Amino acid sequence: MESPTAILLLSCPDAKGIVASISNFIFQHNGNILHSAQHTAESESILFMRIEWDLDSFMIPREEIRNAFSPLAKKFKMKWNIHFSDYIPKVAIFVSKQIYCFYDLILRHQMVEFKMETPLVISNHLDLKPMAEQFGLTYLHYPITPDNKAQQEEKEIERLKKYNIDLIVLARYMQVLSPRFVNEYPNRIINIHHSFLPAFAGGKPYDQAYQRGVKIIGATSHYVTETLDDGPIIAQDVIKITHRDSVEDMKLKGKDLERIVLAEAVRLHLDNKILVCGSKTIVFD
Repeated sequence: MESPTAILLLSCPDAKGIVASISNFIFQHNGNILHSAQHTAESESILFMRIEWDLDSFMIPREEIRNAFSPLAKKFKMKWNIHFSDYIPKVAIFVSKQIYCFYDLILRHQMVEFKMETPLVISNHLDLKPMAEQFGLTYLHYPITPDNKAQQEEKEIERLKKYNIDLIVLARYMQVLSPRFVNEYPNRIINIHHSFLPAFAGGKPYDQAYQRGVKIIGATSHYVTETLDDGPIIAQDVIKITHRDSVEDMKLKGKDLERIVLAEAVRLHLDNKILVCGSKTIVFD
């Protein structure tokens, strides 16, 4: 078993002495810093920082760390949070009919690539229920129509709160979440889609890209906001395309890419390596 660690994520106006003050706080209480990374956005003069330290010999009990650190955070006007490495986040996976991202996440979980619990799988269809139950997962079916969307989302939110869900992953969930839903989980809903937007929008983006003879295709994973497909980007990747690739070849490559990019975004979130700053992210990886 790895020793538990504390992870401090923060942003604040840049000033002299911040890094030294945080390091000294940890040192004074017998903490051993394991990882430290920082970035200064010079145009906005904002400091972003992630620092992780061992708790084995740390003199402050973990339940008192927040109160002990608060005066220092207030002094430098920090936006901050502390996480603990031995906490296992609860993740709900939302799916529709497409299997590939869902199956990839579940297999990675089975192989212990992700430190998480998956209490719920929620869907507007029944197609993936047999697979979810094969892995012992609770599968909840909420069929959605324009007439019942609001009521069904309220039921979903109620169930998510009952299970104390920390993160929602949209594994090709083909429904647009309402602002009401999104605002319940700010920066805690991760989505994946192809990166053809905004150039090739609509129902057949791969066909449009094929007609234009694109040379690369990509995938984007981001936090969900009220504006469709416009949230802070967490991870992206691309793959080369040639004239030899058919539309079906492009779709197959696109699916592979989506699996990889979504898994990377989930990993970064679970490892507490992301800070959101307005419409973008700072990723410490």
